[in-house]
Amino acid sequence: MDSPQLISDCLIQVFTFLSDADLISASGVCKHWHEVAETPWLWWRMCLHRWSFCNLSALGSEQSWKRYFLQRSHLEIKMTKGRSGGYTCKSLRGHTGRVVGLVYLQGNSSQLPNLQSSNAIVCSASSDGTVRAWNVQNDGLLWCSPVQSPLTGILTDEECKVVITSDSTGLVKTWQGQTGQEVASYSTASPHCTLLQYNMNNSWFLTIGTSQGSVCTLADCSLSKKSNVVVCDSFRVDLLLVSPDKKWIMAGTTEGADSSPKVIFSESLTSSSGDEGPLSQLVPVSGCQAAVFIPTQPARLAVIHHSANRGDKALTVFDVSIKKMKYKTEIQVQQVESFPLPLSSWSSGLHLAAKSSNCMVLAAGEQLWVYSLKGVLLSSFKDHTGPITSISVVCCLSFDLLMNITSPGISCSRSVMSKITEMLVFAG
Repeated sequence: MDSPQLISDCLIQVFTFLSDADLISASGVCKHWHEVAETPWLWWRMCLHRWSFCNLSALGSEQSWKRYFLQRSHLEIKMTKGRSGGYTCKSLRGHTGRVVGLVYLQGNSSQLPNLQSSNAIVCSASSDGTVRAWNVQNDGLLWCSPVQSPLTGILTDEECKVVITSDSTGLVKTWQGQTGQEVASYSTASPHCTLLQYNMNNSWFLTIGTSQGSVCTLADCSLSKKSNVVVCDSFRVDLLLVSPDKKWIMAGTTEGADSSPKVIFSESLTSSSGDEGPLSQLVPVSGCQAAVFIPTQPARLAVIHHSANRGDKALTVFDVSIKKMKYKTEIQVQQVESFPLPLSSWSSGLHLAAKSSNCMVLAAGEQLWVYSLKGVLLSSFKDHTGPITSISVVCCLSFDLLMNITSPGISCSRSVMSKITEMLVFAG
């Protein structure tokens, strides 16, 4: 007669062919089948087969792979049907104009926002000319700024608890995040401002791209001017990036077909400039549409641009370095890879994101592609009914990526499998 252990092992093997609903049904046949169906390995296998990335710690002390599977499946059903339950949806009311930006001041990490945290605070900017801070947990308004010209942009520095805004007249302001008190202001005289805040060598900096095609860098929350450099004449600077190690600033425009972006040595922007001005170098491409620094290789820059045939687009990867010679110092921008993209000349609203050295995510219109840095197409899908308006790679754990994608009027989740990477993609 077969031993009970052998019978259990055989049952576990058979149960691997069952769906979650069938496995639950099988657990009701008898006590022995119930014990086998509760085997953690079965549910662990089912979780990873369905989602690739699973965070069991989200359950707290009551950790169980079966519980995780059932709760997450229930959540997906609710989200697909647009119903509440199992996830948090907050409505923050008070603005009388269009909200132009919403950012975390506390309790976030852009990696894993925590709406359940009692410390979660978000700030919103609106065309009604006010910036407001909200406690997410109790939906309470913490403070509201005085009315000014319609706001066009907002950033926060969670570490320093500072809010930065720009308005339609080009006035940039910093606000104390806890109280809403105005700290300082600086006029750029630019109706369009692209804001970039970063900390370098224990110092606080704000770099602003203007409609005049220049980049202005301010220091400290008091907004004292450090430098100004022209990037593109006659076009606004709407592309502004800082490398993960804060050594490089990339600035450019998406409006000029013949315009080339620049990489700037950030220390030359933030230190007292001499007669020569900030150290910069043109990136040898034209018609830049989107760009991203590769996080795990901070001196590596990927750019989407017009190819030699103006009707096509290409993605080119560059390594940026600084070369010191006897009498001068110069920036070197060397091409690493370049490959064509399946985008027509009229494609607009391009988005490019990366979180590892292995792959990049590109969105255009309603479609999303995942490429390796060598130009190999890993995955693609087209689930949106409207243009994708934003995309961010939230985390990358070994072979897993978790991304947020935003598009009007659709909310869905999807797992995308490839030979090189496994990705869990959320769209909303």
